[in-house]
Amino acid sequence: MRRMTRWLLDGYAALVLLYLFLPIFVIVLYSFNKPAGKFNFVWKSFSLDAWRDPFQYQALVEALKLSLRVAALSTAVATLFGTLIALALVRYRFRGSGAVGLLLVLPLTTPEVVLGSSLLTLFLNVNAPTGFTTIVIAHIMFSVSYVALCVRARIRGFDWTLEEAAMDLGAPPFRVFWKVTLPIIAPGVAAAAMLAFALSLDDFIITLFNAGSRVTYPLYVYGARRAAFPPQINVLATAILFVSLVALGATVLWQHRTVRESTSSPIPLA
Repeated sequence: MRRMTRWLLDGYAALVLLYLFLPIFVIVLYSFNKPAGKFNFVWKSFSLDAWRDPFQYQALVEALKLSLRVAALSTAVATLFGTLIALALVRYRFRGSGAVGLLLVLPLTTPEVVLGSSLLTLFLNVNAPTGFTTIVIAHIMFSVSYVALCVRARIRGFDWTLEEAAMDLGAPPFRVFWKVTLPIIAPGVAAAAMLAFALSLDDFIITLFNAGSRVTYPLYVYGARRAAFPPQINVLATAILFVSLVALGATVLWQHRTVRESTSSPIPLA
């Protein structure tokens, strides 16, 4: 009976993992496909043609460049604002801090169609043309919440007496933040920035409402199903997946190294 229960649990776990990773496996697999026509939906034969020329379609490349620019800019701004909000919520006690913490969760629980339509209504009311700027503003709006919550979770256990000790030794506030606070919370900030970048890069619904005539990578992929779906789409998606895995592994190693160094060596102030 015990052995049967273990087999059932192993089978259930295998089905869940298959459900999670099957779409990713299909994307990678079809990047090596040689379709018979314009649509890369049916497996024909193994080929490296798409990998030899991943930038064959200029519109696809331009869409990816736009997505990367939007993701980079929105991530930089959201990381700055989100980190400052997290530090304020954890470090200080002020009136309304509970309401601010609750409002941070609101964009995460609100359906994207509501956020997208409400932002579009706002931009139309102020006669703001939709395009690159409105996409960036929209992505910053929902990314700030993710960054603030991730960084706040990271610094909840921060030992604030380290700052007090540094100031007792004569370090000014900016040097204390630069030499003590930031190095310790940096892995959490980096992880939050990665999350914000990934969310911005693959956002579809909010971008669709506020993109105007601009076409990001997700919008291009959605529209490609009607005209032509080349394997280069799968190639670029696989490349993004590979870069994400490398960045994730580097961040994890950095976190382990930072924790080990912070617990084994004093922090230099000069």
